[in-house]
Amino acid sequence: MKLTWVRTVASAVIVTCLAASAVPAQEPAATASDQAAPQALQQFAPGQLDQMLAPIALYPDELLGQVLMAAGYPLEVVEADRWLQDPANAALTGDQLVAALGQQPWDPSVKSLVAFPKVLHMMDGQLDWTESLGEAFIDNPSAVMDEVQNLRGRAEAAGKLRTNAQEVVTDQGGVITIETASAQTVYVPNYQPAVVYGPWLYPDWPPYYFPGFWGDCAFDDFGYCWFGFPIVLPLWGWDHWDWGRRRLDVDRGRYTSLNHGRPPSGGGDAWEHDPSHRASVPYQSPSTRERFQGASSHPGGVESARGYESETRAYAPSNSRLPPAFESYDAGAGARIQAERGQSSRASMSSFGGFSHGGGGRGGGGGRR
Repeated sequence: MKLTWVRTVASAVIVTCLAASAVPAQEPAATASDQAAPQALQQFAPGQLDQMLAPIALYPDELLGQVLMAAGYPLEVVEADRWLQDPANAALTGDQLVAALGQQPWDPSVKSLVAFPKVLHMMDGQLDWTESLGEAFIDNPSAVMDEVQNLRGRAEAAGKLRTNAQEVVTDQGGVITIETASAQTVYVPNYQPAVVYGPWLYPDWPPYYFPGFWGDCAFDDFGYCWFGFPIVLPLWGWDHWDWGRRRLDVDRGRYTSLNHGRPPSGGGDAWEHDPSHRASVPYQSPSTRERFQGASSHPGGVESARGYESETRAYAPSNSRLPPAFESYDAGAGARIQAERGQSSRASMSSFGGFSHGGGGRGGGGGRR
């Protein structure tokens, strides 16, 4: 399928549908950069960031950074996951994979997640969560980083986060870093939030948990199972957390190489959201709309890459409402019904109403913690 064609066909319909679900307009901020963080903090309840971050806060640092960056580009996440449904693309490894991704227009963070197909598929399958996660990080990265450290601290206090054969955990003055223990393999944990974090502090915001995207998984006594993915250079290790200054840094040279010669936004090493990769997916947060509205340059929207069984099938948008960013997504009727999937390889995935969907996944292998 030609993705550009897919975007164009549904552009007007999707932008209208997504715009209808946007957070009601508020008075514009005097200066967007000064007002972004205070407005963002008003958009969600105290436990909502913990709820959103629960499934990924214990990922290795570099992978966590790639997930949070990529979540701001939901259409590209959908396209990349669909690209991987082609067996020819799924079979690519090493330099061949890097070369093929070099032909794609996606943000470096999205390209890098192709090396972690289960993570990418989870983000596509739980698109409402992905969009909210991305907006939270765009709007207030320091708050997201604080909550990541909070969750890691709780897992450590519960005795569920420690160095092992898969990862190296370091606690320096309350700043907890997680690095891969292998130079060849990144081990991604699938874990049970109700186990690893101890008693959950926010009963109104139970932690998200997406077990279905990982396939068979034998949990150990710590509540984890592990999936190993080979490190693919140059897709790995180009982002680094500066926890002290509450920012995510990128290697400008490597980022630029992955981004068709375009350097990262901003003049320094700190990551900044690039709205040119957003397409026409509306920003839901008022402060984010104020900063980035109109900067996207591509037609289409998130759902313009979804809802097809073949190129001959007409576009069929979901009738369900897309919840605004920072809204609660509980496991009941409040969650958006999953849009009809667009590839025959997804036919076995049933529609779902909550974030504990039992979707499929590719590859992987368990490990003991």
